[in-house]
Amino acid sequence: MDRRRCFGQRQMRQCVELKQNVRIRKMPNAKQAIVEFQSVGFSVGEMEILRNLDFKIKEGEIFVLLGESGCGKTTTLKLINRLIEPTNGKVLVEGKATKDWNVIKLRRRIGYVLQESGLFPHFDVEKNVSLVPKLENWNEDKRQKRAIEMLELVGLSPSDYAKRFPNELSGGQRQRVGVARALAADPDLLLLDEPFGALDAITRNRLQKEFAKLVKDLGKTAVFVTHDLQEAFALGTRICLMDKGEIVLVETPEGFRESELPLVKEYLGTLMTF
Repeated sequence: MDRRRCFGQRQMRQCVELKQNVRIRKMPNAKQAIVEFQSVGFSVGEMEILRNLDFKIKEGEIFVLLGESGCGKTTTLKLINRLIEPTNGKVLVEGKATKDWNVIKLRRRIGYVLQESGLFPHFDVEKNVSLVPKLENWNEDKRQKRAIEMLELVGLSPSDYAKRFPNELSGGQRQRVGVARALAADPDLLLLDEPFGALDAITRNRLQKEFAKLVKDLGKTAVFVTHDLQEAFALGTRICLMDKGEIVLVETPEGFRESELPLVKEYLGTLMTF
């Protein structure tokens, strides 16, 4: 069996076993928002980057932030884990304003995956994956066990990859490690900033499918930044289209396709048809 495949028969059994052991925290009300933006704006000096952002992200969603470079997608993402703070309005995580969270506790409750995976080059794969559990003072045996579980979950054999360093991995393998690290401390919420954008088309398509299944099977919520409409359709339960720091549309993929907005039609025109 190809070890790169995340959801072969063996990996599927491991995923089921992991779901039984993983703590999946459920919100008291399934309709309650895990993330909420209330009239949020963000400025740098006199430059207004974001304005009047209002939306809710419900538990279990893959909420896609879609738009061109410079439209404010990544800035919006950074507001969720308080890498930056809103100039006005409120960002709520689990019903609590980010400004009221202890910033370290907030960030450790949220998995974060970057385009280039953000792995520490001087740490081997196992140490990269177990970084947050170590910061949370898990004992060594528990950290090692968790790292092994996570690598198996993303289709990387621990015996082959645990002791490798990031420069010994392919781009797709580094992104798998990045996802494993984001999941290691069992966060409810994952933030992903164009994590598959630098990969070749076949690897990107494979990882998109595997990631969507992971989120669903483990009961996670994800906020996913992309400029690629095809990726948004492949992953999103809802798509938030942004333009020049504002929200143009928040819709399901089906509703997005039916929209008559000019910018939506422009995006739909980018899809390849044969």
